[in-house]
Amino acid sequence: NNEKSVPQLLIRDLTFEKKSLAKPMFSPDQENHPSKAPVKYGELIVLGYNGSLPNGDRGRRKSRFALFKRPKANGVKPSTVHIACTPQAAKAISNKDQHSISYTLSRAQTVVVEYTHDSNTDMFQIGRSTESPIDFVVTDTVPGSQSNSDTQSVQSTISRFACRIICERNPPFTARIYAAGFDSSKNIFLGEKAAKWKTSDGQMDGLTTNGVLVMHPRNGFTEDSKPGVWREISVCGNVFSLRETRSAQQRGKMVENETNQLQDGSLIDLCGATLLWRTAEGLARTPTVKHLEALRQEINAARPQCPVGFNTLAFPSMKRKDVVDEKQPWVYLNCGHVHGYHNWGNKEERDGKDRECPMCRSVGPYVPLWLGCEAGFYVDAGPPTHAFSPCGHVCSEKTTAYWSQIPLPHGTHTFHAACPFCAHQLAGEQGYIRLIFQGPLD
Repeated sequence: NNEKSVPQLLIRDLTFEKKSLAKPMFSPDQENHPSKAPVKYGELIVLGYNGSLPNGDRGRRKSRFALFKRPKANGVKPSTVHIACTPQAAKAISNKDQHSISYTLSRAQTVVVEYTHDSNTDMFQIGRSTESPIDFVVTDTVPGSQSNSDTQSVQSTISRFACRIICERNPPFTARIYAAGFDSSKNIFLGEKAAKWKTSDGQMDGLTTNGVLVMHPRNGFTEDSKPGVWREISVCGNVFSLRETRSAQQRGKMVENETNQLQDGSLIDLCGATLLWRTAEGLARTPTVKHLEALRQEINAARPQCPVGFNTLAFPSMKRKDVVDEKQPWVYLNCGHVHGYHNWGNKEERDGKDRECPMCRSVGPYVPLWLGCEAGFYVDAGPPTHAFSPCGHVCSEKTTAYWSQIPLPHGTHTFHAACPFCAHQLAGEQGYIRLIFQGPLD
C-alpha cells in the first residue's frame, strides 16, 4: 500500500474561519430602511435543485419561494355547512365569490362547506397549475435533470391545486398545511372516488388523490436533527398515518397527538416533488451563499493538488455549477481520494464506469465534485468535507449525514434517501464519503 508515502491533507486540517452567520439576509433596499422590511414567515425550497431551476427561475416557477406577510389578509376559515341533494344544487350554493369545499358523497348527495374571510391569516397555495390562485408553481422533479425539457415528457403526479399553507399574521407567525388548494372559482372539489368522511363533531374531511405527506424532523433542523415519521395531511389539516399505497381508498389512522403545524425543516411531499420548509428564524441561523462562497475560496486557497498530475485543483464558481471545468476536483467514490481528471486506471471491460484509484487501488465510480450551493439544505455551517455518492455534491459532514438518513417518498409506495441538491438516489453503504485532499508539496 503506497498510500502512506504521499503527503496528504484532510480538508478538516485546513483552518476555516468562523464567519458570523447570525445576520439575516435583506435585499439592498431593505437594508437602508430596516423598519420597512416585510415580515417573512419562511421559505419553501424544492429538493433536487442546487440553487435555481435548470433553465433559470421565472416568476412563480422557481426553486425556492419566500412567504411574506401580505399587505392585506387573504386567509379563510370554515363557516356554513350545506347538505345538497343534487350536484346542481351544490353548484348553486358554491358561488364564485366565496371559497368552498364540495364533498360528493353520492350522485344523490353533496356536502358543501363554505369558507369565510379570516383577517388573522394569510393563505399561500402550491400546485402544478399556472392559474392565478397558485402562488408557487411546482413541477415534477427528475433526478439530476439539467434542463426543463427533461421533465416535460413525464406524466405529472402532482395535483394542479396540491396544497395550501395558512400563516398567522401575528407572532409567532405559525404556519399550518392543508391538503388541496382552491381553484379559480374558489372551490375545492372532492369527487366520488376521493377518500372522505364525516368527523365525530359532524364536520366533513377528506384526502386528495395522491395525498400530501409531511415529515417533521426531531430536534428541529440543526446538526442534531433526526428523521421523523411521514404522515398524511387531510383537506382540513388533520394528521393520519400513511395509506397502504399513495392513492388507496382507505385512509390511515388518525394521529391525535400530532398537528399540521410546520416547523423548521419540515418536509412536504406532493407526489412528484418534495419541498423543505424553513422558518425565518431557521434561515437566519443557516449559512448564507456568501459564507458558502468563502468556504469555496478557502478550499481553493489551500491549493489542493492532484496526486497524479500534481496540478492544482479548484472548485469552479457557484455560477458555473453545471459545466465541468479543467481544474475541477474528481473523486473515487469508494475511497474518497480526490484527483484532477485523468485517464489512469480506466478499465475498458468495466464499461468505463469503474476506475482504480492510483493511491489505494480500490475500484469504484470516479465522478466530478460539485459544491452544494443551496444554503437552505445545510444543517450547519461546517466546511465542505464530504460528498454524496454517486452524484458528487459536496457539503458539510453533518449535512451529508442528515440527508442520508431521510427516507424520501419515491413513486407511489417506496422511499429512499436522495441527495437534496440533485435528487439522485444515494448509493453505497452510507450514501456519502469523506474527501481526502492532497495538499501542495512545496
